[in-house]
Amino acid sequence: MSDLVEEIVPELSAKDQGDYSSSSSTDGDDFRQPTNDKSHLFGRQKPVHAALGGGKPADILLWRNKQISAGMLVAATVIWLLFEWIGYHLLTFICHSLILTLAILFFWSNISHFVNKTPMEFPEIILPEKLWTQVALLLRDRFNWAFVVFWEVASGKDLKKFLYTILGLWIVSIVGSWFDFLTIVYILFVMMLTVPWFYEKHEDQVDTYAHKAKKELKRQYSHLDEKVLQKLPKVPFVKNSKHQ
Repeated sequence: MSDLVEEIVPELSAKDQGDYSSSSSTDGDDFRQPTNDKSHLFGRQKPVHAALGGGKPADILLWRNKQISAGMLVAATVIWLLFEWIGYHLLTFICHSLILTLAILFFWSNISHFVNKTPMEFPEIILPEKLWTQVALLLRDRFNWAFVVFWEVASGKDLKKFLYTILGLWIVSIVGSWFDFLTIVYILFVMMLTVPWFYEKHEDQVDTYAHKAKKELKRQYSHLDEKVLQKLPKVPFVKNSKHQ
């Protein structure tokens, strides 16, 4: 009997030790599992490349294809310099570009017969109807959304949204007084090619500062709401009633 007890007790102790070690390792693994509680800018959950839609446009914005990104930046800079510094006009630029292109193609087509070169084959360019239909539908949807937002803000039901809209339009009007339309378009284009790339390189630092700025803005707005907005007289809404 004593021999049987001596055989069972080591087995039970070894089993308990194995259960304890497995549970402790499980707890340790659970403890070591990273938690993704970090809040990203604009509530983003996807990587920057996926948030930009992926594909070639995202590659260009994030400088994954440096030749195309640099080429687009250089081309935009040259066009901006031509119009802003040299004083070129848009219609003149289009006409001169067409004149230069037609002259090169015309002379090459005639010279190729004398130098025994194959004449240039002009490709047949047909714009797809489906693409332009999608673009038209997209523009229609955006305009409809803009009208809906405009009437929603003008309805007077949301004072917070109204103040944000007025503040945004006021800031845009100030920026518009500093630059002309072409310069604003150029600045926005340069920002599209630089801000996503910079954010992807310094994502953690930008998210940290953005989170602090968001908390500070909420705190300032709470003070404004407590001292000013809540003291404003509320205008009662009059509902239209049907007279029978």
